[in-house]
Amino acid sequence: MAKGSYLSPHTICACLQSLGRTVLIFKGFSLTGPRVAVIRAVPSYLAGLNDKGKYMPKFKVAVMASGGGTNLQQLLDRFPDREDSAASARVCLVVTNRPGIGALERASKAGVRSEVVPPSEFETPEAFGDHLIGLFREEAIDLVVLAGYLKKLPPNFIAAFQNRIINIHPALLPSFGGKGMYGHLVHEAVLASGVKVSGCTVHFVDERYDRGPIIAQRTVPVYHTDTAEILAARILKEEHQLLPQVVEMIAKGRVEVVGNLVHIHS
Repeated sequence: MAKGSYLSPHTICACLQSLGRTVLIFKGFSLTGPRVAVIRAVPSYLAGLNDKGKYMPKFKVAVMASGGGTNLQQLLDRFPDREDSAASARVCLVVTNRPGIGALERASKAGVRSEVVPPSEFETPEAFGDHLIGLFREEAIDLVVLAGYLKKLPPNFIAAFQNRIINIHPALLPSFGGKGMYGHLVHEAVLASGVKVSGCTVHFVDERYDRGPIIAQRTVPVYHTDTAEILAARILKEEHQLLPQVVEMIAKGRVEVVGNLVHIHS
């Protein structure tokens, strides 16, 4: 190659893919597990040419869920696991802690791999964490999304995927969060407090319940006539908008963690 020759981002990414590399850009450095490649100016969603020269998003998302999976469905619709998708990411793995739930049915209909991994089947939390680490590294997962996942994640798993696990919570953190605050328990606490605004929060996950760096929030009004069910339904509509937006921002390299703060770049 002549001195000063120019390689387009697509060409560079195609070369990296031929070496088995996937790229996740976070303002000048990348997080790809055991295989790392750094391209400062190339967003991860350009790393998407398969061996036939067709575009295929390489930012790989895994979703963990414990219930019906309505937030999961929003991600499956927005980020399909298809070669012809022009999305910036693709959901390629769904993990649940129990069988027979709606999230598994949604994954099956979308043609996405699913795994049932009950924590109770492991002798220690560390063994559970090791299993998750192996599972996600096998799929070269870039981001783990907790969408109604109700089990505590082991510290070794969180450490292995630091700043690569996000959760959506049905309240405005840091209020109405913590151990035992999930589902209608959250909304009942909100109504009992008398606050006039609630909403949902997407945040990075650390070892503390609902205390990781906040990425984004959406708000809804709280009315004196609300029940927990009515408020939950109002907030769920916002969750369905917010979670895919955050995944999109992360996939495009717009999210930077600085200490306990999150910076969103345009």
